[in-house]
Amino acid sequence: MNNYLTIDVEDYFQVSAFEKNIKVDEWDNFESRVVNNTERILDILAEFETKATFFIVGWIAEKHPKLVRTIQRAGHPIGCHSYLHRKIYTLTPEQFREDTKRAKELLEEIIGQPILGYRAPSYSITEKSLWALEILAELGFEYDSSIFPVMHDNYGIPDSPRFPYGHQHVKLYEYPISTARILGRTIPVSGGGYFRLFPYWFTRWALETINNKEKQPYVFYLHPWEIDPKQPRFKTASFLSRFRHYNHLEDTENRLRSLLGDFSFEPLPETNFN
Repeated sequence: MNNYLTIDVEDYFQVSAFEKNIKVDEWDNFESRVVNNTERILDILAEFETKATFFIVGWIAEKHPKLVRTIQRAGHPIGCHSYLHRKIYTLTPEQFREDTKRAKELLEEIIGQPILGYRAPSYSITEKSLWALEILAELGFEYDSSIFPVMHDNYGIPDSPRFPYGHQHVKLYEYPISTARILGRTIPVSGGGYFRLFPYWFTRWALETINNKEKQPYVFYLHPWEIDPKQPRFKTASFLSRFRHYNHLEDTENRLRSLLGDFSFEPLPETNFN
C-alpha cells in the first residue's frame, strides 16, 4: 500500500513555536538553512526513489525561487503553505485571503503550473477558522491537508474524520493528518514532532496498524529543519516550545531513512476527487 508523504518547506526561525520571540520583520536577520536542508531531503528521497508533495511557504519561494524549481524538476508536486506562516485563526478572512492569494500566485509564477493543494501553518484550520475552506475553494484550490483530528493546544478538530473525505458545504477535498486508534484513544503518529518524540518502533507499529488493520493509507509530514541538529538555538523561547522544536533532531534523518525503507509512499493525489 502506498502512503502519502508530504514536506512542509519552512525555515527554522519561521515556526509557530517561536512566533512570540521572532517577528516576521526580523526573519532576514537570521541565517537561512532551508535550501541545504531541503536539498538534503531531496537527495534522500531520490536515493529511495520516492516522490512527495512539498508545501512551500511563499516567503521562502520568493527568497529562493531556484529551490522551488529544483523541487519541481525532481518530480515532486508543489502545494501552498501560506505566505507568512501565520496561524489562520489569528487572521481576519481578508488577511487570510490576501496572504494565501499572494503565495499561490507566486508559486504558480515560479513553476508555471496551477497550485492545487494547501496546508495551513500549524494545521490551523480549526472549528474557529473553518471559514478558510470557502476561501481556499474560491481561490481555486482542489484539496486541503490542514485538519488534524486530535486535541491539541494549537490545532485540531478532535471529532473530524480520520481519513480522506470531501467537505459537504464547499467544493474541496480533505487529506487529514493521520492518527492511530490505540486503546480507544486517537493518537497523532504521522510525523513532525511526534516522529521525533516517539521511538521509531512505536511509530512503525502505529503506522502499520493504519495500513494493515484499517486498510487505509496514512498522510505523513516532515519539515526540512527537522533533519538539522546544528541549527541555531533560541534560548529565550519557552521550555515547551524548545522541547517541541529541538527534541531528537539528531535522530530524524536516520528515522526518515528507516521509514522510507519500511513503507511505500507517493505524493498526495491532485485529481479524481469523489
